[in-house]
Amino acid sequence: MNRSRSKLVAFAGLVIAVVVLVVAMVGGGSLTAPSSAPPSGGQTTTQGTTPAPGPALSSAAAAVANPSTLPAINASQLPREARQTLALIAKGGPYPYDRDGVNFGNFEGLLPKKSGGFYKEYTVKTPGESDRGARRIVVGKDSAKYYTQDHYESFKFIIEGK
Repeated sequence: MNRSRSKLVAFAGLVIAVVVLVVAMVGGGSLTAPSSAPPSGGQTTTQGTTPAPGPALSSAAAAVANPSTLPAINASQLPREARQTLALIAKGGPYPYDRDGVNFGNFEGLLPKKSGGFYKEYTVKTPGESDRGARRIVVGKDSAKYYTQDHYESFKFIIEGK
């Protein structure tokens, strides 16, 4: 009887561990506690939180800290067409291309590693191109936005409001 009980307890512990792991993976969370130490370089940053892009997002987007090691670019420095795409994302559409808002797989591995479905991509119109061109904005569920002008060969983190 004691042996059955210990097997049952071990099995319950295993089930709980698997559930915690699955929840962390699906939610894109981390199994480690957040560190109170400042990021490398000794700088202290604050990270704002904003809702997912969509109609509820105000036109003045809240600042999101750069969660990557990618170079940053102020939104005001982006091409006019990219700023127009940012405005559409903030409104929740409508988007000019049917591929806008589809999952971006991050197969190149240049953006922070996240679970599938974390990133969505949006087309930035390229004047003179007959198709979608190479420019995109990729948005994470954490509201971080990235610009690529060379079809995912490189990215820049977008600093909104600047």
